[in-house]
Amino acid sequence: MGSTTSLSRSGSFGSRSLRDAAFDGGAGSQAAGHFEFQRSTTEDDEDELKWAAIERLPTYDRLRKGVLKHVAGGGAGEVELQEIDVGKLGGTERKLLIESLLKVAEEDNEKLLRRIRHRTDVVGIKIPTVEIRFEGLSVEGDGYVGVSSLPTLLNFVVNTFQGILGFCRVFPTKKRVVKILHNISGIVKPSRMTLLLGPPGSGKTTLLKALSGKLDNNLRVSGRVTYCGHEFHEFVPQRTCAYISQQECHLGELTVRETLEFSGRCLGVGTKYDLLAELSRREKEAGIKPDLEVDAFMKATSVTGQENHLVVDYVMKLLGLDICADIIVGNEMRRGISGGQKKRVTTGEMLVGPAKVFMMDEISTGLDSSTTYQIVRFMKQMVHIMDITMVISLLQPAPETYELFDNIILISENQIVYQGPRDNVLDFFEYVGFKCPERKGVADFLQEVTSKNDQKQYWSKPEETYRYISVPDFVMFFNSFLTGKKLDEELAVPYDRSSTHPAALVKERYGISNKDLLKACFLREMLLIKRNAFLYIFKTMQLTIMSIICMTMFFRTTMHVGHLGDGNKFYGALFCSLLNIMFNGVSELMLTTQRLPVFYKERDSLLYPAWAFALPIWVLRVPISFGESLIWISLTYYTIGFAPSVDRYFKQFLAFVCINQMAQGLFRSIAAVARSVVIAPVIGMFTLLVVFVLGGFIIAKDDIQPWLIWGYYISPMMYGQNAIVINEFLHERWSDPNPDPRILEATIGKAILKVRGMFVENKWYWISIGALIGFTMIYNICFVIALTYLDPLEDSKSIILDDNQNKRSSKTSEFNSSSIEITTITSYEESRKKGMVLPFQPLSLAFKNVNYYVDMPAEMKSQGVEEERLQLLHNVSGAFRPGVLTALVGVSGAGKTTLMDVLAGRKTGGYTDGSINISGYAKNQRTFARISGYCEQNDIHSPRITVYESLLHSAWMRLSKNVNKQDRMMFIEEVMELVELGPLRNSIVGLPGVNGLSTEQRKRLTIAVELVANPSIIFMDEPTSGLDARAAAIVMRTVRNTVDTGRTVVCTIHQPSIDIFESFDELLLLKRGGQVIYAGSLGRHSHKLVEYFEAILGVPKIQEGTNPATWMLDVSSSAVESHLDVDFAEIYSHSELYKRNQELIEELSTPSPGSNDLYFPTQYAQDFLTQCRACFMKLHRSYWQNPSYNVTRFFLTIIFGVLFGLIFWKKGQKTATQQDVFNLLGATYSAVMFLGGSTCSAVMPIVSIERTILYRERAAGMYSEMAFAIAQVSIEATYVAIQTFVYCVILFLMIGYPWHLANFLWYYFFICMSFIYFALYGMMLVALTPGYQIAAITMSFFLTTWNIFSGFIILRTEMPIWWRWYYWASPVAWTLYGLLASQLGNIESLVEVPGQGSMSVKQFLKQSFGFDYDFLVAVAAAHIGFVFLFLFVFAYGIRFLNFQRR
Repeated sequence: MGSTTSLSRSGSFGSRSLRDAAFDGGAGSQAAGHFEFQRSTTEDDEDELKWAAIERLPTYDRLRKGVLKHVAGGGAGEVELQEIDVGKLGGTERKLLIESLLKVAEEDNEKLLRRIRHRTDVVGIKIPTVEIRFEGLSVEGDGYVGVSSLPTLLNFVVNTFQGILGFCRVFPTKKRVVKILHNISGIVKPSRMTLLLGPPGSGKTTLLKALSGKLDNNLRVSGRVTYCGHEFHEFVPQRTCAYISQQECHLGELTVRETLEFSGRCLGVGTKYDLLAELSRREKEAGIKPDLEVDAFMKATSVTGQENHLVVDYVMKLLGLDICADIIVGNEMRRGISGGQKKRVTTGEMLVGPAKVFMMDEISTGLDSSTTYQIVRFMKQMVHIMDITMVISLLQPAPETYELFDNIILISENQIVYQGPRDNVLDFFEYVGFKCPERKGVADFLQEVTSKNDQKQYWSKPEETYRYISVPDFVMFFNSFLTGKKLDEELAVPYDRSSTHPAALVKERYGISNKDLLKACFLREMLLIKRNAFLYIFKTMQLTIMSIICMTMFFRTTMHVGHLGDGNKFYGALFCSLLNIMFNGVSELMLTTQRLPVFYKERDSLLYPAWAFALPIWVLRVPISFGESLIWISLTYYTIGFAPSVDRYFKQFLAFVCINQMAQGLFRSIAAVARSVVIAPVIGMFTLLVVFVLGGFIIAKDDIQPWLIWGYYISPMMYGQNAIVINEFLHERWSDPNPDPRILEATIGKAILKVRGMFVENKWYWISIGALIGFTMIYNICFVIALTYLDPLEDSKSIILDDNQNKRSSKTSEFNSSSIEITTITSYEESRKKGMVLPFQPLSLAFKNVNYYVDMPAEMKSQGVEEERLQLLHNVSGAFRPGVLTALVGVSGAGKTTLMDVLAGRKTGGYTDGSINISGYAKNQRTFARISGYCEQNDIHSPRITVYESLLHSAWMRLSKNVNKQDRMMFIEEVMELVELGPLRNSIVGLPGVNGLSTEQRKRLTIAVELVANPSIIFMDEPTSGLDARAAAIVMRTVRNTVDTGRTVVCTIHQPSIDIFESFDELLLLKRGGQVIYAGSLGRHSHKLVEYFEAILGVPKIQEGTNPATWMLDVSSSAVESHLDVDFAEIYSHSELYKRNQELIEELSTPSPGSNDLYFPTQYAQDFLTQCRACFMKLHRSYWQNPSYNVTRFFLTIIFGVLFGLIFWKKGQKTATQQDVFNLLGATYSAVMFLGGSTCSAVMPIVSIERTILYRERAAGMYSEMAFAIAQVSIEATYVAIQTFVYCVILFLMIGYPWHLANFLWYYFFICMSFIYFALYGMMLVALTPGYQIAAITMSFFLTTWNIFSGFIILRTEMPIWWRWYYWASPVAWTLYGLLASQLGNIESLVEVPGQGSMSVKQFLKQSFGFDYDFLVAVAAAHIGFVFLFLFVFAYGIRFLNFQRR
């Protein structure tokens, strides 16, 4: 590690500037104190003295001290040595050190690693290594097959029932065993880069999870997996091996740096510190002085517990994340980093840890091949130099990336076909009889050669007749091949466990101490609270507004003291306070549910235990509870006129804090148990129902059934209510003698408590406070237990095969995916025969001088940019023709998708100019949407319908009404055959990454959905993104088939393989900034493209076998432009090619003689009624196949009904006392409010998903927004009507209302209409807000106001006159009016009213409640009015508010 190596580190821009200042006499004083990380060629005495001083320090201090040069302040800025504490490096110092070591990461990383390894080798320290062996490994699961696998309501019930009978061994289960991995064996060695390849559904992810010890618990595993001969139970595999998932899951509020630093801090440094201590000891004994830069780097990356760790800066530099280090990751609500950068953050989270084994699952999704190459190259350097064990699964590895790997594991149909050196893999397949063509990527060849449909083209033995070689045949051939025999021989010799390095396998469960874990989680939670400040401010404002409403509702001038009747209003005010304080904790339900996916990922990676996650959440919410309670009590206590006593004030404050903490703990525990944004609100509402109904306010304790009284004592609401009412009514101002002899209490205050069934002794205040604290503890402990032991809810991903297809051919499928059968199209003529059955008009698209601008981002303005607009496209011109497949290519940020969006009319913002012509006529977006298709990159589809239903809906909506049903069905079948979707026709689409179709299958569905519209022009945005090589070939075959029917097709493409790139006819190449640098034909083997660029002076020639797409992007990059001092856009604009293109554009911009402009008599292909019908049918199938929503709905409806029926058993005709009537009011209020609130919250995530689908289908011109709104409301109302009927029958019979048909019909009408307006209200909020989260918060605010003004907490007749208008604006108030008046409003029997004697029930309702039986028709009309009002606002929001930003 001589001075030559040190000199090669010339430093970063910052360090270079400092050095110049030091030696050239510049103004170096302003940079005083900054480190300059550069070694001198001559070691001076000062250097030796500094190092000698460090050597004399104790070990702990010595390992935290380093010597580095810095520019001293003052004078000429002399360079001097300074001792530093590596654990306290600032951000600038860390950055300069990294940039000094990694000036150019692509070149310097290997040198740095070699310097580190050289240092350890010199003193003879052995680096720990891990060898993984798996022998006879098999993984299998269970899944329903055929029609039973469809998740319909009926199938769900039947399958659940059969599952229970099967568990009890009464009835055989219909599930079929599905093999995922079948008897595979192999070795993964350290210091060897291993590439895992395989077609979709072959078991790659399962293999990586099996090797890393992260398989799902519901899978059955046999065989052995050992690390250095040790089985999983002998060490901690999750800490020894880092599994990097293909799914990105991050906290969107954190920046990239904060995300990685938290991960690095929790994972710790492993054995780095011990290794460094031993290294330092040996160097000291041998008198070796290390390279100061390397010494500082190793020490800084070995110090544990740092908030800001140098290894994070190092990893960010390698992954190219340093440019976005301080940008938030983002989510659907927050704009953050790009998808490719999120993928790199996922990788970086594990790389910052100390693992010696890495299993990386599809880490290249969303990355171009250049970035993938660089990342894999860095991984190779780590593997080879630091003896890491690594397996990487890649989708479409470019040839240059493929060449970086040492070993290959090829898996197909759940078996390993080949495992061994990369150099031998082609020899093996030639041994079998297959050869890779010259211009074929080896990785692409390997993934296709085992496929029955792709195999024949690679047959290389002309003297033998081709026969299909199955996967078991390949396995047999491999076992007889030299590489296979060698592998068997190695497996036959057991691993020598005694040779295992003591530090190779991790035995500790967590990387740092419990104290440090808790501290890290606390700091992150505080940061999250800060980043979510808007939410907490919104909650506080909501509480403040509610407190103002409450205090004006119960203003002290209307609150009298001294009579029994006066207690009712105080009781209502206290209950209103209790309700608001408790409901303000509901936001914990949403916040916790949203964070669970990230928690599960981090928990399973053993970053921290569940209690370390839960405790900071609990503790840091306590100050929030204090603040919220203080605001409420400060605004309401005096203004309402509660007991004028300081100690009573603080006792009420304490009670509110305890109630709020209890509620937060309750909702957190519910979220952890439910684990779903759909199920959690429903379970939460059910729990609230039990807590409230049995809390003593809705129904008095004395009226609860004796066998249900235990529910009263376990209801935390009861203790909260007792605490606040005892605190008020046992004050001395309520101590006047009780005048009512029927109530056996001495004072008015105690009499009020006694009537309500409350406790009447002061000691019960403190007992209640203790109980609330106890409930808080219990709920938070349950939260921790649920987090510890429950796994995330995942919909079952069953095998779904068409029964008829299954009879024709047997197919093997990986569990959690669906198998596919591909029809190979072998010739152009055959593809022509597959032309679609419906006629269409071939159209061209020509555009000239297209420019696109957006408003200048605030970030750029803050950096001094003065322009008001940012231009993304600069004078882009081109032409797309029928039967020609055009590739739209450019580096990231070149404007590919932007141009496509502009041409397709999909932009929702920005400013566009230029001309766009369709076959010579100016483009009209309304008609253009009818003849064009747009395949979006995100593959947005309704998740709960099948593939066939998706195509049926698209064809029904977009084909002309002149096409009859028979032709439409034939056309759909034709498209399904063309896109090879036949075997998947009955597969549920599902949500991306969660269930349903694979990425490749979803991509083909996206194409098919557009093809069934019979478009003339099709835009495809990244049709091969996220696919492996074989899947990409399938999709491109589909695209080619589409073009060959005579359509105009344009595809944006990232960095395609040679095969994919050369399947295009023409190319439009953009450079960064949205400028065209090439537009024209590719030619055979891309020779025209190559000739064009090679003709430019200074551009290097293409090498033999190089991918023309990769070469093209490399030679046209900004770096090459700068190096050659040229502008490729300017060169193109002066070329002959440009002139020819301009002539073509002019030609296509002129209408052909006799042609007519596009014209359609209507905006949509179908009339309004057909639109409504089609949307309703799609939503009907979507609802029918959504058991998580509708089974939960009906199940809870029955549970709610039975529970209410039991609590209010046969109380419907008990009206002898005032309390009996109040009990019925409570029953009615509960029956409406809780299930109605549950309906409102549950429907919002459903409509939120459907709104996303609407944005795509509306842009495609499929139907009007009103048709969607009517269909959505109709299907929801249909299910609500059925739900309400079940609910009303249960309630009406069990509560025992007078049995008259009119009574039941009124009862059904009002409850049904109330549930409909609750559902519509939820839909309306989704339509008016950008996301489900804000809609949920807004919902809780308005439902609380509906609660207060419903006439239950305070009767209308007792409301202040200034608030009675809002009573009539509260839908719940009308529902309570209708229900109570319809059931009791015409009863003449007497009711006993304290202080007023007896009167008829009818008179009592009118006098006390203001309910009049004769007003029922008007009440019914009001319900219909609310329904239509919410429907109108929902439709308006859907029609005019577009929260999609493109």
